[in-house]
Amino acid sequence: MNILHSNEEFQNIIQPILNNDEFMETRNQSHHGINRFEHLLRVSYYSYWVTKILRLNYQETTRAALLHDFFLDETKNDSSFKALQNHPNYALENAKKYYQLTDREEDIIKTHMFPVTFTPPKYLESWIVDIIDDIAGIYEKYRSSCKQFKTAATFLMIFFINIIQK
Repeated sequence: MNILHSNEEFQNIIQPILNNDEFMETRNQSHHGINRFEHLLRVSYYSYWVTKILRLNYQETTRAALLHDFFLDETKNDSSFKALQNHPNYALENAKKYYQLTDREEDIIKTHMFPVTFTPPKYLESWIVDIIDDIAGIYEKYRSSCKQFKTAATFLMIFFINIIQK
């Protein structure tokens, strides 16, 4: 994903977070068929643009969107649904360890899984991140499924070609 080089203002907003070694561990976490780092960048970048166009607080939105899934192995013992419900709290705890967050940033992180987490967002920026995160997740899952399908189809083609040639 080439987002890092696309916009100097965006890069300046996210750079302090990218300097954190713990955050960079998200590169090693699988998420929607890609790594969590790529997902966080995608959600942050599109949230940046939408909130900037709407003249909302795009700096806080960009930072919080980048931190919205800042958890590593905290959910490994949770069921899938429990992980969906709990990970915003883990992400918020991790973000607070390293950064001073505004109320808006906390709300964005905490409510990005509404309605799964039952607490509705307080801010328009929180709603935007919630929606963009959903769209990004669907897109990433779709892309991942397409790659898996192509791999399976290729394997089957090779298998059948080998059978036919024998």
